[in-house]
Amino acid sequence: MAGSDPVEWYYVGVDVGTASVRAALVTREGQVKTTAEEMVTIWKPHSDHYVQSSIDIWAKCCSTVRKVTQGVQRNQVRGVGFDATCSLVVLDQNFQPVAVNLDGEAERNVVMWMDHRAAEQAARITSTGHRVLSRVGGVMSPEMQPPKLLWLKENLRATCWRDAAHFLDLPDFLSWKATASLARSLCTVVCKWTYCPTEKWDTSFWTAIGLEDLLENDHSKIGNVTCCPGSPVGEGLTQEAAAELGLDTGTAVGASLIDAHAGGLGVIGADVRGFSLPCEDQPITSRMAMICGTSSCHMAISQGPLFVPGVWGPYLSGMVPELWLNEGGQSATGSLIDHVVKGHVAYPQLQEQAVKGGEHIYTYLNRHLSSMAKDLGAPLELLASSLHVWPDFHGNRSPLADPTLRGAVVGLPLSQTLDDLALLYLATVQALALGTQHILEAMTQAGHDITTLFLCGGLSKNPLYVQIHANATGLPLVLPAQTEAVLVGAAVLGACASHDYSSILLLQEEALCVPAPPCPPEGVHGPYE
Repeated sequence: MAGSDPVEWYYVGVDVGTASVRAALVTREGQVKTTAEEMVTIWKPHSDHYVQSSIDIWAKCCSTVRKVTQGVQRNQVRGVGFDATCSLVVLDQNFQPVAVNLDGEAERNVVMWMDHRAAEQAARITSTGHRVLSRVGGVMSPEMQPPKLLWLKENLRATCWRDAAHFLDLPDFLSWKATASLARSLCTVVCKWTYCPTEKWDTSFWTAIGLEDLLENDHSKIGNVTCCPGSPVGEGLTQEAAAELGLDTGTAVGASLIDAHAGGLGVIGADVRGFSLPCEDQPITSRMAMICGTSSCHMAISQGPLFVPGVWGPYLSGMVPELWLNEGGQSATGSLIDHVVKGHVAYPQLQEQAVKGGEHIYTYLNRHLSSMAKDLGAPLELLASSLHVWPDFHGNRSPLADPTLRGAVVGLPLSQTLDDLALLYLATVQALALGTQHILEAMTQAGHDITTLFLCGGLSKNPLYVQIHANATGLPLVLPAQTEAVLVGAAVLGACASHDYSSILLLQEEALCVPAPPCPPEGVHGPYE
C-alpha cells in the first residue's frame, strides 16, 4: 500500500460491453464516484454476423473517461484499466481498420463475440481432436478466435486476410491504443486463442487447422509478448492517448481483462464475514462468480487444473494470477429475455402500463407476477408450471457446447394477453436458472466444490432473476453493495499497474475489493424454504 498522501487518488475503469462503453472514477476504497455511458453501433450485415468499429469504440472510451474525470485534477488519476468483450479486431500494417465482412466497409473491422458466422469452421477444428481442445471443454466454440480467423481466411482471402497485419482481442486493442504496446493479456490469449502460459503458442494446432501463416515472423500477427492482467503495459498512456482521454501522459495502464473476467475479479473476493455463508473462512475456490448481462458467464477458480466437459478452461492466470479458471456460460440471457418479451403481441400493452406507473418494464412484470400469484393463491414459482422454455436460442455454450442448438417453447395457449406475456417471461427466467444449475452440476462432477454464487451485471439487479437462481441452484447468492462490479474490476487493473498495490490478490484483500454486501434481503438471497 502506498504511503499516506493528502491528495485523493483515483483509478479509472473502462468497460466495453456488447452495446455500450462505460467508464467509472473509482476511489482507493473501491467506491464508484462517477460513471458515464455511451452506446456503440452494432451492424448485422448477414445472419449470425455481428460487426462493430474499433474507431467508434475508442471514441466512446475517450468521451466517457473525459466525463468521469471532469471534477478531478489529472495527477489524481493514478491508473487506468480496460475490459471489453472478447471480440476480434483487425488492423493493417499501418494500424488502420480492415473490413471483416463482404461489404468492404473498412471502419467495420470488429467481429463481435456473439458473431456465429464461423460455426462450420469451429466444428472442423473440433473434429481435429487436437490436444489444445482439452483446455476449452473438448469443443471449439464459434465465439473463440481461431474459427473466426479461419472464416476470414477462407471467405475474405483477397481483402481482409491479405491486408491484415494485426489480429487483436478487443481488450488488447484498447491497451494498445492507450499505450502503443502490442503486449497481449494472458486473459485474452489463454481464454480465447488457445495460448498456454507455459508452452506458448502450439504451432501444431495452427498448422492442423490451416492457419500456419499466423506463425510467421514469430507470431507477430497474433502476438508474441504476453503479460498478466493488471501488470503495467508499456510506458503508460502515450501523449496522443492521454490527450484524447484527458489524462496525463505516462499514467499507468494495466493489462486488460475480458469483461466477464473483470466482473468476476470485482466480486469473487468480496468480504462476506458476518452473513453465515458456507463460503465464509473457506478458500476462494468455494465461490463462483456469475456475470449476467446480454449473455452470462459462470467463473470458477481452482488451485489445480480441472477439466470440465463442455466448459471452457482450465486457464492458468485467466482471471486471478496463478489460479486456474473454468468458464461456463450462456450465449443469450439478457438478450433472450428481451427477445421473448419485446417480440410478444402484448408488449405494447406492457409498455403502456409501465409508462403509466413510471416503472421499468421488468419492474412492472415482476410486480404483475406477484399480483397474479396472490390472486390465484399459488406460489409465484408455480405460475408457469405448464409452460416450458428451452433457452438455447443462440446455441448452447455450456455444458452441451453445441452452437447449433435452438430454442423452443412448449405449452403456449391461443391467448396473447399481458398475463400470457408475464408467464412467458417467468418461464424464460426459470429456464435460464436451470441452465445455470446444469453448468454447476458439470463443474461439481469434475471436482469443483462451489457453495456460494456471487452475481454482478445488469440482470443481477433484477430481483426475480436473482431469486429464481437461488431456488434453482439451492445455493445462497451474494450481491455486492457496489453494483458496478465490472467497472470496479477494470479499475483494479489500473490500481495494480500504478504500483499503489503490489498484486491483484492483495487488492482483493484490501481497499479495492468490493465492499461487503448490505443486509439481507438486498445482499444475500437463499432459496425459498
